[in-house]
Amino acid sequence: MKAADWHQQLSWIDTQRESLEQRLLALCAINTGSWNLAGLERMQQAMIPLLRELPGRLQEHALTPVQQLSKSGEIQEKSLARALTYRCRPEAPFQVLLVGHLDTVFAVDHPFQNHRYLDTNTLNAPGAADLKGGLLVMLTALQALEQSEHKANIGWEILLNPDEEIGSPGSAALLAERAMHHHIGLCYEPSLPTGELISGRKGSGNFQIHVRGKAAHAGREHHLGRNAIVTAAKISAELDALNGHAGDMTVNIGFIDGGGSVNAVPDHCLVKVNVRVSTAEQQVIFENALQQTIDRSQRQDGFQVTAIGGFHRPPKIVTPAIQQLLEMLHNCGSAIDLPIRWQSTGGCCDGNNLAAAGLPNVDNLGVRGGKIHSSDEFVLLDSLTERAKLSALLLMHLASSPKPETLFPKAS
Repeated sequence: MKAADWHQQLSWIDTQRESLEQRLLALCAINTGSWNLAGLERMQQAMIPLLRELPGRLQEHALTPVQQLSKSGEIQEKSLARALTYRCRPEAPFQVLLVGHLDTVFAVDHPFQNHRYLDTNTLNAPGAADLKGGLLVMLTALQALEQSEHKANIGWEILLNPDEEIGSPGSAALLAERAMHHHIGLCYEPSLPTGELISGRKGSGNFQIHVRGKAAHAGREHHLGRNAIVTAAKISAELDALNGHAGDMTVNIGFIDGGGSVNAVPDHCLVKVNVRVSTAEQQVIFENALQQTIDRSQRQDGFQVTAIGGFHRPPKIVTPAIQQLLEMLHNCGSAIDLPIRWQSTGGCCDGNNLAAAGLPNVDNLGVRGGKIHSSDEFVLLDSLTERAKLSALLLMHLASSPKPETLFPKAS
């Protein structure tokens, strides 16, 4: 592979550096916490003109509301923003699904809302790396592809979802359905600051557990009460004890909320748990342990335990097709003197969902950045064009290759 074959397109990407920075600042100025539906709507309205700089057809997708347990144990539904797809050349012999998310972890009332420059190449801003910079990398790579004489050989579809940071509960079905129509997937989560890609990922599950006990006066009738916090703490301790006893599975008790006045026996408590697994066997181990601890708690007089949730992202295993895609990216990087390495991680993303649907993918082709999910999140601005050139080279290489569809059969 020779970068000189696509010198015109790669040189054009280099000219976009300042424009991409300004667009990134505008996108980061919009709060897009996963539950900020108004902010996500503004983000969609900002993205649509950028999408329409490319040929294609826009479609909006309403997502199913998410079920959550309230502090009092009631199942409530929370609405999600819409997802967007934008598709070009569905008749082409080779199809690529490009995925990015619109939401961030920063709620509308989070203190981290503004940007600042740490130096001339480092921008600290909410969502700059995860994943708003990646959206611009994706679009720029596609614009370069559209300048290629071989573009007719590739069809592509962009999928932008609003709920990745909460596990893609509403868009999981859409991701799986669209995966069936493509040969490979490219997702634009941030790469590591050093530029490393991610190969395999752990799977993830989120669970909510509510304990209902019985309220009583802490002084007069303490013996008549049933302390929901104590029982929830016992459940939490039993689940936490799984760490270190099932391979590399991790169980994180991430949230607990219950009670009210300290002079009353608390009659309710809500616990939220995140679990990371490398195998289906570990998933079964956790599910069995959860059911057993719930059953034991239910047998106590005066307690009722409710649990909802599940494993929403299966482990992403490195298949021969994923390995081949990584090696193609390595060759693309070599052509522009960009070393490409990869490693596995305990983190997860929509790449897990695509892989579970049978679609080989590389899922962190976005900007180089770091300290994501914190107020110190940063992006290295020179990576906007650097990573756009990497994706563009891959797309143009596939478009100019004879029958790439034989290398990556469709999941369907």
